[in-house]
Order: sequence, then structure tokens, then C-alpha cells
Amino acid sequence: MSALVTPSPKHLILDLLSTASKSAMPVGALVAAGHLFAVSENNIRVTLARLRAARMVEQDERGQYRLALAAAPVGKQVAAWRSVDARVRPWDGGWIGVHTTAVRRSERRAHRGGERALRFLGFERFETGLYLRPDNLSGGVATVRQRLYELGLDARALVFVIHALDARAERRARRLWDTATLRGAYRSSLAALNKSEPRLSNLPAHAALVESFLLGGRVIRQIVLDPLLPEPLVPASERNGLLEAMRHYDRVGRSCWSSFLTQTVAAAAPSRKRQLQLVGARQGAAA
Repeated sequence: MSALVTPSPKHLILDLLSTASKSAMPVGALVAAGHLFAVSENNIRVTLARLRAARMVEQDERGQYRLALAAAPVGKQVAAWRSVDARVRPWDGGWIGVHTTAVRRSERRAHRGGERALRFLGFERFETGLYLRPDNLSGGVATVRQRLYELGLDARALVFVIHALDARAERRARRLWDTATLRGAYRSSLAALNKSEPRLSNLPAHAALVESFLLGGRVIRQIVLDPLLPEPLVPASERNGLLEAMRHYDRVGRSCWSSFLTQTVAAAAPSRKRQLQLVGARQGAAA
């Protein structure tokens, strides 16, 4: 696996808020986390303002932040990484197709949303305007269609089942994914997790936080974007082995981060209380 990459302020904030699930995080905790990655307080606050303007995050009455509705579909997809193995079913050889020619490339927003949705659900381009994936996801085409639209695919795109491709088309379809690279990535990530996990307890606290966040986040993104190919194309045991290792690593990493966030939230509370007292005092003086 290549070197871990420090996240941008935007991705750092969104990743932290996605781990917070339904709860919210005070800005002080986000700022403290930013310091771990050499991201300044000003940079965190400016990025939060931009994310609010883009309706990706929202602020509650206590001044705490959570993911906004616009980010909910992607957040839901990411949050469900632990159970991706439950999203597959035995493959009967059929395919799900998505026909996108009704959406013009000049419609940039719709085009970007469609590309993101197709990427999240493991589709690859078969030919211009036609994308395929094996019909092996739980719930079949109806569930896949709903998830694609939720993730940003334009409703004008057609989503349907394809049966009985001719032999030449079948061979082409099965070669759409670079399965050798996919399997190599499983092995590389598994080795990285197995190497990192015993190290965390021996690292300085800040180093353990950074390493668990960067490596865990990278592997989770890998799992979320995995095409979940069926057994004839990729051995399910390799993907499931990585998933199980990441579940265990996540528990270890969350233990590190839970202590850190508890401390930073507690530290932020008196500051917030003091701010409210000052505002009340000023309002009283003005009256």
C-alpha cells in the first residue's frame, strides 16, 4: 500500500462528522482534531463555513455541527461499510445495466452526480452511455435503482436487468474490472492493518490517532467503493477477510478517538458556556 495521505480540511471534517453518526460535534473538537493533522483553526472554521454554504453540514442551536441532508445519501453509504457483505447475493449470471444517454454531458451537475452514483455501486462503462455490473446485490434491480437515484443518478437514466448476453459481450463484460489489481489491494490493505494494529498501543497518543484515522479511513473508502463482484470473478473470502480485519481495527481506532473526543468536547463545554454568559451580559447591558 502506498504512503498514507493527509486529508484535506474538507475531507477531515466530513469524515469526522460521518463517524459521529446521528450526534453532532462542537467546533472545538473539530479544531482539536485539525491540530493533529497540522490544519489551523482558521482553516477549519473557513472550511466549515464553506460546507455550510454548500449545505453539506449544518449547525444546531448549541453551535455544534452534523452532516446536512444533502450529504445524507453518501453518509449512509459510507456508514454502512461494516455490513457490505450482507449486500450481496448469489449471482445467476445476469447483469444490471444503466443507460445514461438521456443526460447530456453539458449538464455538468447531473453528469457528476451520475458518475458518483455509478462509482459507489461498482458500475463500469461497457460502451458509450451504457454501464454494467453483475446482478448480485441484495434486493435486485429495484434496490439498486433506488440507491442510484438517491446517490445522484438523474431520474432520466434507465436502470434495468440484462439476461443472456452473447458469448463475446459476456467476455467483454467480465473483463470490465481489473480483478488482479482489486485482489492485490485486498492483500495490501490487510497486511497494512495487521502491521498497524499492534503498533497503536505503543505509539504516542497523537501518533496513534493520526495513524488509525488515516489508515482506517483509507481502507473504509476502499470497502465502500468496492464493486462487490460475485464469486466467479473475485473470491469472496479475500474481500470478507479484509472486511473482518477492518471491523476489528475500527474498534481499536474508535477506542483511541473516543477518549480524545470526550476530552475535547468536555474542554469545549466551559468555553461555550462562557460565551453564552458573555452574550447574555451584553444583552442585559444593552437593555
